[in-house]
Amino acid sequence: MRARLIAVGERMPGWVAEGFSEYRKRLSHELPLELIELKPGNRGKGHDDARAIRDEGAAMLAALPHDNHVIALDGRGKAWSSADLAAQLARWRMTGRDVAFLIGGPDGHAPDVLARADQRWSLGPLTLPHMLVRLVLAEQLYRATTIIAGHPYHRA
Repeated sequence: MRARLIAVGERMPGWVAEGFSEYRKRLSHELPLELIELKPGNRGKGHDDARAIRDEGAAMLAALPHDNHVIALDGRGKAWSSADLAAQLARWRMTGRDVAFLIGGPDGHAPDVLARADQRWSLGPLTLPHMLVRLVLAEQLYRATTIIAGHPYHRA
């Protein structure tokens, strides 16, 4: 099984890119993780924010392989503990499908993207910068693989 992270936004800050790269490397054998970055829609004075959300959604759906199990990161989704994520990962592996995690732009996901998602996952009630969410996601996926493998990384 492979995982994709499809995210709106480009150029992670150096410290986020470094952390993401470290967890991506750690995941390379158990759950290879591919990052697909999408250009944010035009926002601000003279631009239609709703149009930006639609454009981001269309680009996200175009980048999404049709046969992936899709998890949208969404504040209104279901919160999972690390152990819950490990159980989800084990179930996803049993289906034989790749998984795709979606991180929307600053205004969230387009309705079409949420409609396509098989699941919605909330990282909790905190508002996090979207670039930081990439790092948290990668670390939690690594943690889930270590829980499944019985590795001592997770000590809850």
